[in-house]
Amino acid sequence: MTFLATYAAGRDLRAAIRVASVLLFTGLTAAAAQITIPLPFTPVPFTLQPMVVLLGGAVMGARLGMSAQVLYLAAGIAGLPVFAASPVLPQGALRLLGPTGGYLMSYPFAAFVTGWLAERGWDRRYVTSIVAMACGLAVVFSLGLIWLAFVAKPAAGFSAALRTGLYPFLAADLLKLFIAAAVMPAIWRLVGHRDSAD
Repeated sequence: MTFLATYAAGRDLRAAIRVASVLLFTGLTAAAAQITIPLPFTPVPFTLQPMVVLLGGAVMGARLGMSAQVLYLAAGIAGLPVFAASPVLPQGALRLLGPTGGYLMSYPFAAFVTGWLAERGWDRRYVTSIVAMACGLAVVFSLGLIWLAFVAKPAAGFSAALRTGLYPFLAADLLKLFIAAAVMPAIWRLVGHRDSAD
């Protein structure tokens, strides 16, 4: 069971807690998009979104984590200013057709993969939490790079996609992953201590 399922178990407001959690992580993903560092040599900005996507999957599980990211994309497609601010990339549905489209469209799948592993207890220990989130991050980079290489800029090729869409971000994203992976075991330990105190 995920942390959310464990927390909501036996409570009268289970459905409301699930809906609120999905809305919370949708909002957190949108907020993380606003913390953006544009890089001059790539159209892909540095954001905190992958960290939030992976945490959402770990906390809520596969289906709810995926739902939060689908809702986030739907809000962006509808024209709400939830995507990262950019002087060259448009808001709205056209953002998904641009160079960052593959990364954005990967978020539901990355949350699902991380959540699926969390449902099997991978988020309860630091090492397995790292592996679960690394699997989700691999989905983000895989779909992002495939889109960048073969759809957004097919003339540039895959090596150019690696130079602009992977190498500049890998070290920072791994650091974010190690931080995010530490959150879930800490929360589980905290909940365990509270349960034993009760």
